[in-house]
Amino acid sequence: MTKWWAACAALGLASAAPASPVLLISLDGLRPADVTAQRTPRLAALAKQGTQAKGVTGVLPTLTYPSHTTLVTGVSPAQHGIANNLTFDPMNINQQGWYWYASDVKVTTLWQAAHAKGLRTANVHWPVTVGATEIDENLPQIWRTANEDDRKLLAAVATPGLLPRLEAALGPYAQGIDESVEGDAVRVRFAAQILTDDKPDFLTVYLAGIDHEEHRSGPGSAEADATITKTDALVGKLIDAARKARPDVTIAIVSDHGFLPVSTDVNLFAPFIAAGLVTLDKDQKVSAWEAEPWIAGGTAAIRLSRPDDLALVARVRALLDKLAGDPAYHIAALLDRAAIEKAGGPQDASFLITLHPGYETGRDPAAPTTRASVYKGMHGYLPGLQAMQSMFIISGPGIISHGDLGHIDMRAIAPMLATTLGVDLTALAQ
Repeated sequence: MTKWWAACAALGLASAAPASPVLLISLDGLRPADVTAQRTPRLAALAKQGTQAKGVTGVLPTLTYPSHTTLVTGVSPAQHGIANNLTFDPMNINQQGWYWYASDVKVTTLWQAAHAKGLRTANVHWPVTVGATEIDENLPQIWRTANEDDRKLLAAVATPGLLPRLEAALGPYAQGIDESVEGDAVRVRFAAQILTDDKPDFLTVYLAGIDHEEHRSGPGSAEADATITKTDALVGKLIDAARKARPDVTIAIVSDHGFLPVSTDVNLFAPFIAAGLVTLDKDQKVSAWEAEPWIAGGTAAIRLSRPDDLALVARVRALLDKLAGDPAYHIAALLDRAAIEKAGGPQDASFLITLHPGYETGRDPAAPTTRASVYKGMHGYLPGLQAMQSMFIISGPGIISHGDLGHIDMRAIAPMLATTLGVDLTALAQ
């Protein structure tokens, strides 16, 4: 346990403190500078009661699903296996399927460690939780068609009986595809009801509204700021419900990544098609591939069908060097396999492209090299970029008040929460 106690001491947790129930709330896309007394009074008050980080350095890529898996495992995507939001699907067989399933996580999660200790666990909308049997009350994040059939899907994958019981008291639950602050308000009501009725020892809650608005309107926009303030009020409701249900609760607030304004899509697919590395059929669908970009907002991992084929590696490297030397593609850096491994990035990527701020990876292979982006804000860039820093606040009976954690590594958060819960993240892996 020595390394876990060291992480906890660095984060302001008193090692002699008794175990405490934990409410872990994720506010997707919230930046450290967004937390102010005027804009987020409940978050600011919580930080004053406990301690906060000036910034959190995330993982590669700085996307929602890889980051949220790191937040509950304490390891990088290379170890936990969730290296993107969407699964790598070069021929679109999975029809834009995301990494919804807990079975894809290769290491121990906080839910598993808590469950093994006999603690009661619950979840509302946290990513990569479908089929997580160690979550006693689970409303996982999933969607497919964005119509009413998705309600049946969620009811089928949620903990049996949980959704009908809650909906009988609270009305319809939010659709999984609904990432608005209004959808978050519904989820907060359900999470508060779980706290009141069942008093779990460990509850995770994921709110997507800030990220949704920052993509749509841009970080720092009036619309994004208004959503942040509305979300702060929702967090206040969860804090109040948690403290009423469990007075000894520790409350941790996290986010997964920062944000950058963007204006331009860059088409990285077309050069691979032109080079014969991706083959399209008469309907312009992929019929064969040897190398293809796996896009991730501000970066793209390059996957090879035969990563050990030295001739193919050299061929792809030559193409990427050409693109990197062409200012039309706005490539900031090109990472090889060794650099990706050092950064803890996608394990199956042979190369990784990162774009300059203001540019994102486009989704249309038929588009021109560059065109105006649909989104106004994006993330997914290298985690060392200051604008990609996320935030962290924690307050509870074992936390030093008025603390300043400085800048921390995202991988340190899960071990500290494990110690707060009185569980061991390493035990199940041995």
